[in-house]
Amino acid sequence: MTVYVDADACPVTRIAERIAKEHGIPVTLLCDTNHQLTSDYSIVKVIGAGADAVDIALINLCHRGDIVVTQDYGVAALALGKGARAIHQSGKWYTDENIDGLLMERHLAKKARRSGKHHLKGPAKRTEEDDKRFAESFERMIQEALNEIHSD
Repeated sequence: MTVYVDADACPVTRIAERIAKEHGIPVTLLCDTNHQLTSDYSIVKVIGAGADAVDIALINLCHRGDIVVTQDYGVAALALGKGARAIHQSGKWYTDENIDGLLMERHLAKKARRSGKHHLKGPAKRTEEDDKRFAESFERMIQEALNEIHSD
């Protein structure tokens, strides 16, 4: 099992790293050339700039049983399709049961933005409570993944 982080502007990179390290799980951080990341624990892969370059590289690397941290619903859907687990920076788990609805919400929001009639707010400022919620949810996801590995 490896944790892959879609690390471009990801606010939970260090939290995911810390928790994965506690369990001895390797982490790969993927970012484009517009971001500079360093890590004492993770492998950092800098992917050439380009639309979706990081997303494509992440999906090419991940396999069944891996964990993907991303805020991109499309990346999450592809990861689920490969048998990986996926989690949003909010701590929300992407699942086979919720991903279609999330993709539809994304599509409708994009349509609304294109129409110019709707102004959608950006995300609220991140809080310590948000970080705590992600950490607890990510820990539960890792525990579930480890339990599945040990029951095989």
